[in-house]
Amino acid sequence: MDQPSLARRLGLRQAVAIGLAAMIGAGVFAVFAPAAQAAGAGLMIGLAIAAFVALANAGSTAQLAARYPESGGAYRYGRERLGEWPGFLAGWSFVIGKTASCAAMAMTFAAYLAPPDWQRLIAIAAVIAITAVDLRGITRTARVATAVVIGVLVVLALVVAAGATATFGGATGGESGGASPLLATDDRGWLGILQSAGLLFFAFAGYARIATLGEEVRDPSRTIPRAIGIAFAVAVLVYAAVGAAALGALGPAGLAASVAPLVDVVETAGWGWAAPLVRVGAAVAALGALLALLAGIGRTALAMARDDELPRPLARVHPRFRVPHVAEIAVAVVVIALVATVDLRGAIGFSSFGVLLYYLVANLAAISQPRSERRVPRALSAAGAVGCLVLVVTLPPVSIGAGVAVLALGVGYRLIARAARSARLRRGLGGRPDERA
Repeated sequence: MDQPSLARRLGLRQAVAIGLAAMIGAGVFAVFAPAAQAAGAGLMIGLAIAAFVALANAGSTAQLAARYPESGGAYRYGRERLGEWPGFLAGWSFVIGKTASCAAMAMTFAAYLAPPDWQRLIAIAAVIAITAVDLRGITRTARVATAVVIGVLVVLALVVAAGATATFGGATGGESGGASPLLATDDRGWLGILQSAGLLFFAFAGYARIATLGEEVRDPSRTIPRAIGIAFAVAVLVYAAVGAAALGALGPAGLAASVAPLVDVVETAGWGWAAPLVRVGAAVAALGALLALLAGIGRTALAMARDDELPRPLARVHPRFRVPHVAEIAVAVVVIALVATVDLRGAIGFSSFGVLLYYLVANLAAISQPRSERRVPRALSAAGAVGCLVLVVTLPPVSIGAGVAVLALGVGYRLIARAARSARLRRGLGGRPDERA
């Protein structure tokens, strides 16, 4: 029986909200501390590198989305432009990377609100609740995402103001002794800076969520590129302001050691009254990112299952709510398993590995497009591809090792599944002489 199609219900505002919910929640409360551990005082250089690579990727994604306005994002683009294997590798990298992102967001939510002994249980409960919202339909997801983005931006404005007060107003929370840590240097070198850029890239990848919703956006060839551009520009400004505030207020060592860095920023400024607001804002942001991430993974799994690249039941669409409900439930189950077994830094590094490979395929697909379809210079897509390769090889070794292992698992699954389908086909033809002829 044919499955019902997804419905085009999203306009520009809703698409931007989903992208921002994924980006702002995915990084701003979670990624600056591990990035500072890698780069020290070079954190802002790492942020600039990550932003440039993300800009190239966003341009390639927008260009491809205008040509292929379907579910699946770079999985679909790679398959159409480069072939089945590159498409599969992009889709599999996205699914595994963003599933790890979901676990990171659930753990971030719990870390800001719950004591350590309760955090994993609270994170699992959050995954179940957010999955229930996603299963009710894409318009409900967009409404929740809009509310989340507005609330989080207000909280982050408060953090930036507190950071400016601590940095320039004489607060003594940082270790720089009066000299701005933004202007400090240390001996960690370019390897540490590039590793921080790879981790910080985790924070920018939310615009892919807009592309994966290609079948649910009205006038997609116009709306998707505009939504990606707007969401990316807002996210860059927010990350630059918050990163500078955190580094300026806490200093490199203080930021690297912080468990809840944005809470520490307001406390360093003497704004202890704002700490509960920041904790709530962090929790809400993480939930917003989790909401958008689950929706995006479900749509990519749907597209892959339609092509028999993943088990066919994942292609089922709910007849009433028009969502890929089997795929979203399956993803939620895996996320819960990750929450129960991994830590936050490991989840971020593993996510960055998968997402960087996903965008490598997207950039290569964009390079292959003819002049008539181009919206960004081919050189920018090429720079994005090179940037993805550089950042992925400078990630922490444990992240690279885990990523390679899971990527190999996906390749093995595809080879076995294709061999099994070929064997079934041969057996079927062997029993029908008319077809053998």
